[in-house]
Amino acid sequence: MGGKIKTWKKRWFVFDQNRRTLTYYADKHETKMKGVIYFQAIEEVYYDHLKNAHKSPNPSLTFSVKTHDRVYYMVAPSPEAMRIWMDVMVTGAEGHMHFMV
Repeated sequence: MGGKIKTWKKRWFVFDQNRRTLTYYADKHETKMKGVIYFQAIEEVYYDHLKNAHKSPNPSLTFSVKTHDRVYYMVAPSPEAMRIWMDVMVTGAEGHMHFMV
């Protein structure tokens, strides 16, 4: 879901473990990124079935990524993809915190 205009848009996400970032683009062929989520900014990754998922095009595949600045609402293409992306974001964020210690 968009940050300023609250409509659902497709985005292409790229996980970069070395840079500890999750960048996103309008589509997989786009070279100019739309935004970036830094792992050190991730506070929580969770399945939000009560609060905002009901507004989603697919509530059962909707999850949230909470950062210092905003909450990103995302819809995965499948249950397996949702589990994988949530795990990647949690382990990436935790891995970064581990390196910070």
